[in-house]
Amino acid sequence: MHNRKDFAMYAVKKIDSWQMRSPFIILILASIVGALTGAIGSLFQIGIQHIISLRLELTGSTFSNIYLKSFIVFTITALMGAIAYYLVKRFAPESGGSGIPEVEGALLDLRPVRWWRVLPVKFFGGLCALGSGMVLGREGPTVQMGSNLGKMVADTCHLKNKDSQHTLIATGAGAGITTAFNAPLSGILFVIEEMKGEFTYTKASIKAVFVGCVSACVVYQLIMGSAPILNIPNQSAVPLSTIWLYIFLGLALGVIGSLSNFLILTTRKFLDLFYQKKEYLFVLTGALLAGTFGLLTMFLPEITGGGFDLVPNLMNEFYGFYPLLILFALRLIATILCFGSGAPGGIFSPTIALGAILGVLFGIMVKTIFPEYDIQLSTCAVLGMAGLFAASIRAPLTGIVIVMEMTSSYILILPLILTCVAATFMAQTLGSTSLYSAILENTLNKLGIEPDQKN
Repeated sequence: MHNRKDFAMYAVKKIDSWQMRSPFIILILASIVGALTGAIGSLFQIGIQHIISLRLELTGSTFSNIYLKSFIVFTITALMGAIAYYLVKRFAPESGGSGIPEVEGALLDLRPVRWWRVLPVKFFGGLCALGSGMVLGREGPTVQMGSNLGKMVADTCHLKNKDSQHTLIATGAGAGITTAFNAPLSGILFVIEEMKGEFTYTKASIKAVFVGCVSACVVYQLIMGSAPILNIPNQSAVPLSTIWLYIFLGLALGVIGSLSNFLILTTRKFLDLFYQKKEYLFVLTGALLAGTFGLLTMFLPEITGGGFDLVPNLMNEFYGFYPLLILFALRLIATILCFGSGAPGGIFSPTIALGAILGVLFGIMVKTIFPEYDIQLSTCAVLGMAGLFAASIRAPLTGIVIVMEMTSSYILILPLILTCVAATFMAQTLGSTSLYSAILENTLNKLGIEPDQKN
């Protein structure tokens, strides 16, 4: 009897000791998840850069005959697209698209996290898709890989507690945003704002996200350097007399963001029906898209890729109004096709590039109508980037901070707030929901899963 009491007291002490140490252990694991995400995200970025460089070198000097060169480029990039889409279709269908809706579904226990499949498929499939020249961003793959690394660490350490698993999954997602944009605060806010309906907030979980994002940022900067993603000329404060103009910019961005979301969702539904006819059509679509955009990099490079390379030219006023208008229309169509097709890539970067174009178009119009105002097109581009992001993703705070961290445009905080709030207000007024929430809802509907139904 005495031994039983002693054993019970020992067990209680052990449980109490574990509970006291558990938050500390979660923080240690969160730092590991962040470091792994920072390392893999950096390797992913380096890989994309090397693939693009090799492809451009091949087209630039190896072949002199334009027809032979075009055939070679189309064939290579089409093969890359076919590999990317085949990997998704054959091994991990949940790795198609950005992957962020899958992360949100995992936090609701409505979607599986098969990290042993998703990690290699998203990494190598993403390299092929983004390296081919398709209009996609690297942040979606980085976020999904980060969240899957969180689940991998949880499984490796035999964490059975659901809240602990979810904390590491969310930590990996925030670390993914941090790594993609060298923006730790944005990674934290992304989890708080975009995943507010799925993430369980506790003191320990929020601290874990903080630790993971900081850890990811440190590793990223050790590998890639500490410079901002976009090199923007020094910004000056916006005169208060012009501040009202950016409310109208935000309202316009809200309309365009809502339209963009509608077109993407419509395209996804149409292509889903198209793919159901024959499975190979998914791979064939990827090959044609990748080959086409690979070919376009030779003739119209401005409408290919994520769009970050385009932004400095916009800031330096290299384009007139009508060429910019055409460029916007072409990139919008390209973004809808590439992202809507189910490629393993993200939408953040293309959206930010579209927003920059719209911002410059707005600035050109304002300079014409109000020549007495000192309007900087670079300022309008920064505001456009944040505003369209806020309207499409419905995350205004994340949009504000992510653009400030990417461009070091902290002096534009007031017009950024006005633009993003106006854009979100207009998108909400038009009935537009977050793109990721809508994609997750459509995925669950296809599987016959109710949002409140647990696996």
